[in-house]
Amino acid sequence: MAGPRSHPRSSFIRVNQALHPRPWLHVVLVEPSIAPNVGNIARTCAGARLRLHLIPPLGFALDDRRLKRAGLDYWPRVELFLHETFPACLQAVRPHCVWLITRKGRRIYTHADFHLEDMLVFGNESHGLPDAWLKQHAGRTLRIPQTEDVRSYNLATAVGVVALEALRQVTGDFRRPLETPP
Repeated sequence: MAGPRSHPRSSFIRVNQALHPRPWLHVVLVEPSIAPNVGNIARTCAGARLRLHLIPPLGFALDDRRLKRAGLDYWPRVELFLHETFPACLQAVRPHCVWLITRKGRRIYTHADFHLEDMLVFGNESHGLPDAWLKQHAGRTLRIPQTEDVRSYNLATAVGVVALEALRQVTGDFRRPLETPP
């Protein structure tokens, strides 16, 4: 995994600026290393009004052209927050519930009962979430079904699958306009 990098101001990303007083859900990426994955996830977050949180170290700089390209022209609609640590993220967000998404999860994600302002936490592309976190939050670990001969899904795919199911539950099958959370 790449070591910590400095995060210069980006010309296309606003950091730590909320666009809406209340997001539907929070998506947290812990030590993401692949810029295009994060750019694709940012597009999902913009389209579904999800707040995106990054926990360093990041394997790329925030002004990475691959990050910009994957996020296309949606960056002005992305609510992106950087936190020094996961505990700092929890303190700042104070989510309704924390869900850790991992191939080692106890339950399938569709069996979770998601609520407004829940936090969906995803690990690094190569090593996932720390085992200590999985033990600490054992009752809140979720998985996406997959065959045993596949190590994992792409991070952007996994975020899209779980986040959109959570959003479906929170909004009541997408019947409520995404602009107005309850």
